[in-house]
Amino acid sequence: MNEVIVNRLPVSPDVHKHIRKTRGGKIKTAAKSKSSIAIKLTVFVLLALTVYGFLTFDYKNINISEAVSGTIKNIRVLFGQPHLKYNTFSGSMRHLFVTFSLGVLSTIFGAIIAFFGALLCAKNIANPAVAIIIKSFVAFIRAVPTILWVLIFTVAAGLGSVAAVAGLTFHSAGYLIKAYSESIEEMDDGVIEALKASGAGFWQIVFQAIVPSSISYMTAWTFLRFEINFTNAIAMGAAAGAGGIGYDLFMAGSFYFDLRELGFITYIIVAAVVLLEVAATKVKAKVR
Repeated sequence: MNEVIVNRLPVSPDVHKHIRKTRGGKIKTAAKSKSSIAIKLTVFVLLALTVYGFLTFDYKNINISEAVSGTIKNIRVLFGQPHLKYNTFSGSMRHLFVTFSLGVLSTIFGAIIAFFGALLCAKNIANPAVAIIIKSFVAFIRAVPTILWVLIFTVAAGLGSVAAVAGLTFHSAGYLIKAYSESIEEMDDGVIEALKASGAGFWQIVFQAIVPSSISYMTAWTFLRFEINFTNAIAMGAAAGAGGIGYDLFMAGSFYFDLRELGFITYIIVAAVVLLEVAATKVKAKVR
């Protein structure tokens, strides 16, 4: 018989002191701790604040039932009756290509900068003092939202695609430096030490050990950042005057307020994101 009867196993008397049982005699699998109590207390406070907020919110005499029905009606028009009125399909595809190009350029430039930046801040190959300085600077870059970087470059370059690419590249580099450096730090230190002992130089170690072992992780992080840049480029189309499908989305939703055109553009963006995800998955599978 393969069954093991737990009750017949010898147990030390000290163990019985630490076993907690319910009134029914069942053993408690989760003991109370300060962290679990803090989590439960935090959830309770947030729930209470949420309920209080809904009860004290100034609804300005809005009829909730009418608002809900109107929202449902708008959603039906938005997704059920897509139609282009102020733009053509070929024009929308051209603008989608502009947005795609913004995402590609910012990702490529950011990845190139990030590769060399990661070599300077990976703790297993870089100087510790230099690594700390670069990691601190990169943390500051990541802390500032992408839209702020784009607006900062807009002051210098003016509204347009140049400011959008510069801002997206700056934030992409900060994001990818952290991702690339962590991929390099996960390497087996024995490989690097063996190459150093055999007389290999820095760039030989990079291209013979670091790149082959980290290329799959770097590729995955790069495609993930490209998806982020693509969606950010849509927002930059209106915020930074970069054009593209984001500007059409802004005009349809804020200037024309045409729900049918807004829905059609939304479907185009969703289809593009799905195709990009499929392509990224195939590329990452080949690299691995």
